[in-house]
Amino acid sequence: MSALNCASNTILPSENSGFDESGSRAPKPQRVFSHAAPSARFWSAAVLCRFTDCRAITGFHYFQLSRAFGIASLLIQQPVTDETSTPSQSTHRRRPRYSGKYPRRFEEKYKEHNPERYAETVAKVLASGKTPAGTHRPIMVQEILDVLDPRPGEIAVDCTLGYGGHAQEILSRIQPGGRLLGLDADPIELPKTEAHLRALGYGPDAFTSHRTNFAGLPKILAQANLPCADIILADLGVSSMQLDDPTRGFSAKFEGPLDMRMNPQRGQPASELLARSTADHLAKLLRDLSDEPNAPRVASALAGHRLRTTADLAVAVRKSLPRMNKDELDLTVRRVFQTLRIAVNDELSALDSLLRCLPSVLKPNGRVAILTFHSGEDRRVKKAFAAGEREGVFSGTSHDVLRPSPGERHDNPRSSAAKLRWAKRSLS
Repeated sequence: MSALNCASNTILPSENSGFDESGSRAPKPQRVFSHAAPSARFWSAAVLCRFTDCRAITGFHYFQLSRAFGIASLLIQQPVTDETSTPSQSTHRRRPRYSGKYPRRFEEKYKEHNPERYAETVAKVLASGKTPAGTHRPIMVQEILDVLDPRPGEIAVDCTLGYGGHAQEILSRIQPGGRLLGLDADPIELPKTEAHLRALGYGPDAFTSHRTNFAGLPKILAQANLPCADIILADLGVSSMQLDDPTRGFSAKFEGPLDMRMNPQRGQPASELLARSTADHLAKLLRDLSDEPNAPRVASALAGHRLRTTADLAVAVRKSLPRMNKDELDLTVRRVFQTLRIAVNDELSALDSLLRCLPSVLKPNGRVAILTFHSGEDRRVKKAFAAGEREGVFSGTSHDVLRPSPGERHDNPRSSAAKLRWAKRSLS
């Protein structure tokens, strides 16, 4: 029965079949228990001790032994050699379980968060018209490349780096010798995107990241000893990584804290903005930032209230319009979330700053493209480009807005609201 000695680290019988070298009966096996697994202690000690001194083991006994060994191997995490030893820490951790057949919450979608390992799963998600968790699908990539026309050796700026989809395409076209500066105010997503682009082989000589919004573009160029850029791109939409993460509070899709800050380390969250706003001020924001037709009623229901979560906000909006049908209510909820996000991050002021500085940061013949997602942004861009063309600052602009193709809108529904406008700097 000495073969049992190594089957479990719980029983340590003597090496022979019950007798020592002098012919006397050997002492009974010493039981050494694991502090980490009392269940394993019971099964291995109780069953193994029963058969340690047996000369013959029946088939039924063999079944019991196999069962005991199976349970012990599942429960005991590490060998224990004596009662005073301390179990070592296990390096393996089982991933958290989720209810149902498929993961539903953002943090549970571990395969989508690891596209390199689970490429097949990510491909299925993309084919279904959805965006994998923790990633972002760049919008109107080919149209942007057509109007910006990136060339080797040029200096490019991506004012809203996001997941790096646009930047990756531009980088491949400005090499060799080109350089791209990536700007983003989000301290959570920016390091991930930088690591992603570094893994593609773009070192500091080709790509640098900067944690700021695009209002700080002149300062960033000065710090990099670059007077101007050949290409400037600004995608004003919120990335899917931010929208789909409940902890960021950008969407009513899942419940989370009512935050909405691009940089959670600065400014006041949306919950605080609502608590401090008057009904008149909030109604004006809803009209100006999202063209909300029911602004006064919604503002009266929200202003001055301290709502903690995205679900609280959605419920309050719906209660303010009890006779509205579900589809219209859903649109109103989205417009309220959009308004608060723009206000919390002061997005329109940053856009105005970018539009004012464009003539001074673009080289002669330099190109700029701006992707907008609501009428307030698009009006500003359209007026600024038209004024620049009249004044001779721009030699050409897009007189008609460019929209995503029907195929892209089908494959990526989040692209439906996108509008692209471009301008080209004059030679003088």
